[in-house]
Amino acid sequence: MKDTFLAKGSANLDKLKDLCNEGKENPSALFQLYTQAVLDITYFEENQLVDEDFPEESALPKLKELISVLSEPEDLVRECGIKEPLNILGAELLECLYWRKGALLYMYCHTAKERSEWVQENIATFKKCLHDGVQYLMKMLSFRGPLQLDEDISLQDKDTARLLSEGIFSDTHLLAMMYSGEMCYWGLKHCGEGKQESLESIDPVSNSDPGSRSQSMSLDFQEAGRNMLTKYVAVCEGPLKGQGWNTTTAKQMLHYFVKSHN
Repeated sequence: MKDTFLAKGSANLDKLKDLCNEGKENPSALFQLYTQAVLDITYFEENQLVDEDFPEESALPKLKELISVLSEPEDLVRECGIKEPLNILGAELLECLYWRKGALLYMYCHTAKERSEWVQENIATFKKCLHDGVQYLMKMLSFRGPLQLDEDISLQDKDTARLLSEGIFSDTHLLAMMYSGEMCYWGLKHCGEGKQESLESIDPVSNSDPGSRSQSMSLDFQEAGRNMLTKYVAVCEGPLKGQGWNTTTAKQMLHYFVKSHN
């Protein structure tokens, strides 16, 4: 299965090379093809990291490298003088890039938090990984944002309308809410107060993304986590009730946020 993604990525790179040599394709199609190749090839490498359970000695540099590569398509678009990558790459590909960066940090932190000695010795690095992961997932959720439903739009399914108005277009959007809420919970539990004071100097992961850099000082684990999990629970127990989404853990974490706030 993983080899399939590697082969797919390589095929896309070959196709990209051919199109560049021909010089006929429009720039947007080239950027999108390159982005798809990056997503496929990094997926193969991510799975290797997960299979190896994020080795303590080597996982962090590899993580930084993967996130840097996943940031390249957007950086490349900006380097070409295009201020808004969304117009070139489209919402779906940008969501994929940010989801993959956020989910990768989520999986890493999920493993790292069990290594209590490592967390104690590397608390600033752990905090920064959580912080960046939450930022990536929040950014992923912002590309399409809540759909404003006009009165003249007739949607027969009211539950679908509610989901779209909440900015939830797929299961991945819902998972991004749960993952970011959970990372905020880990941040508050393991790192104390959630406000980020001086994390810019710590760089376990790439800071090449201008979008997250502008927000890098504004995240509060408690506030962000409470907001994300409140919305997650409301959607799972509302329009998605009976669809198999569990809210028990989310409610326990919400209780912790309220308790720690008081």
